[in-house]
Amino acid sequence: MSVRFAKEEELERINVLRRQVNDLHVAGKPEIFKPGFPDELREYVRSIWNDPDKVIVVAEREGEICGFAVLHRIVRPETPFMFVRDYLDIDEFGVDEAHRREGVATEMIAFIRAYAKENGFSRIELNMWEFNREALAFYEAVGFSTYRRYMEMQI
Repeated sequence: MSVRFAKEEELERINVLRRQVNDLHVAGKPEIFKPGFPDELREYVRSIWNDPDKVIVVAEREGEICGFAVLHRIVRPETPFMFVRDYLDIDEFGVDEAHRREGVATEMIAFIRAYAKENGFSRIELNMWEFNREALAFYEAVGFSTYRRYMEMQI
């Protein structure tokens, strides 16, 4: 398996994986996420591709893209409460449901970590939905820890 930066001609396959992630979110939080994968969501991958602060990483096994991640450099200016923050955010992350638990995600995180280090980032952040316990267990297993939490109260 290889992990590398995506090629433009791979965006359609990446969208297949993005839809799997969207479907997972719809099942977990149907009051927040819209079902389906309309043209607007399919075309959004183009805005990611054209954004100079974002890159798309893919995992390829035997000629098939089986995982992807969208990486986003985020710079938050200093405020009276916080210092400047310049970090790498994993904006989207997914592994084809047919290839989960095969080491794909672990290799992708190793690639992302090396990329972050090479580019001078001192931290990688991501956010995830609490219902996705398998993802949480994976992220913790590869070294992520919770430093902030969003909470809700449904009324």
